[in-house]
Amino acid sequence: MDSQAIFNIQSANDFEEVALEVFILQYKKNKTYQEFCNHLGRTPKEVTAVSDIPFLPIEFFKSRKIVCSADAEDIIFSSSGTTGSVTSKHYVTDLGVYKQSFRQGFTHFYDDIKDYTVLALLPSYLERTGSSLIYMANDMIEQSGAKESGFYLHNIDQLAYQLKELDNSGKKVLLIGVSFALLDLVEKHKFDLKNTIIMETGGMKGRRKELIRNELHQMLCHGFGVDSIHSEYGMTELLSQAYSKDDGVFGCPPWMKILIRDPEDPLSLLPAGKSGGLNIVDLANLNSCSFIATQDLGKLHGEGFEVIGRFDHSDIRGCNLMVL
Repeated sequence: MDSQAIFNIQSANDFEEVALEVFILQYKKNKTYQEFCNHLGRTPKEVTAVSDIPFLPIEFFKSRKIVCSADAEDIIFSSSGTTGSVTSKHYVTDLGVYKQSFRQGFTHFYDDIKDYTVLALLPSYLERTGSSLIYMANDMIEQSGAKESGFYLHNIDQLAYQLKELDNSGKKVLLIGVSFALLDLVEKHKFDLKNTIIMETGGMKGRRKELIRNELHQMLCHGFGVDSIHSEYGMTELLSQAYSKDDGVFGCPPWMKILIRDPEDPLSLLPAGKSGGLNIVDLANLNSCSFIATQDLGKLHGEGFEVIGRFDHSDIRGCNLMVL
């Protein structure tokens, strides 16, 4: 299947058509997914709409190699985890698809990354290997073309100086950071930013007490002197990201969609406004599985979605979001 069909989706009808084509392909090529669908009695004969498609539990990325071909992988992304824990692995056979997904996805919600200076404060990710977020941030830094763009680990004093200088110059700046590191930054330095987007990527990674999203965003708004905090929703098992600009409601690029499953009946879907498990369609996952049942809880809000927590007794994932 030509991956450009995914990135050329323009309408709901386009999405439905391409998603069904991807489902048939992955049913035929992905043995684990085929076995799962057969167990549920949901073969291509029974599936006539996206709402009929079975969603593979995300835990399978820990125990199986979720792929559609025997092609050698370009890279293996892995999730974070405590020592000795089993981590998810995503075998990516075409990095070009991943690059197009995050580049086109960012442009869909913002401007071309070349218009920004990108500062990345991601210490917990830099301290390990296999992070898809680090790969994305590194590409954004390179694509930005700004000599000031770069990663910061523990040198937050240098980051604070650079951030103030860039913001005062009137340049558009993107500061993308893990929540605990952003809090460390504003506790040590005070800002009054006018031209900077602050984007948090998720929870405290065990470094601090978890905060509800509103409390975290209020602290960051006050510390950076901005009106809103942006958020990125992504994970090892996905090749696409969703973004929230200020209100905790995330939007998806055209090739990504969220459905809400009934916690008591995983094969039943719930309407907008009802809380349940997040089922994610990520058509960029062309060579793995595009239909994933996550352990996150949420609800739909119009064209967007909100994350409200996680199922009890589920593993804590490195990219988990704060419980509201």
